[in-house]
Amino acid sequence: MTRKTVRGVLKTWKEDRGFGFIKPDDGGKDIFIHISALDSRSRRPIADDIIYYQVAKDHRGKYKAINASIEGVELTTSNTENTATPVKKLGWIALITSLLIIAAAVAWYYTQQPV
Repeated sequence: MTRKTVRGVLKTWKEDRGFGFIKPDDGGKDIFIHISALDSRSRRPIADDIIYYQVAKDHRGKYKAINASIEGVELTTSNTENTATPVKKLGWIALITSLLIIAAAVAWYYTQQPV
């Protein structure tokens, strides 16, 4: 089931607690929003931001914003193409360490040979 996206203004935001309330453009009661409802953004929300969101009920039956975004604020992106996973990094470290050990062993062997 696809939810309708709603627009509203962030009426209040409690930065220290990570939540606030949205005043829906179509009127009605204010909607609770938690920081976890927002996609990764380049900045935190502030009062008077335009918020696009969907509405859902929480476990107590109260309405809250989900899948929210701030108008005009870009998603933060990470360059995942050039980011090696920890396993890949460990593999490279092991390979380089092995090559250094082999080079040291070869150098030691040739220094031990009589001229």
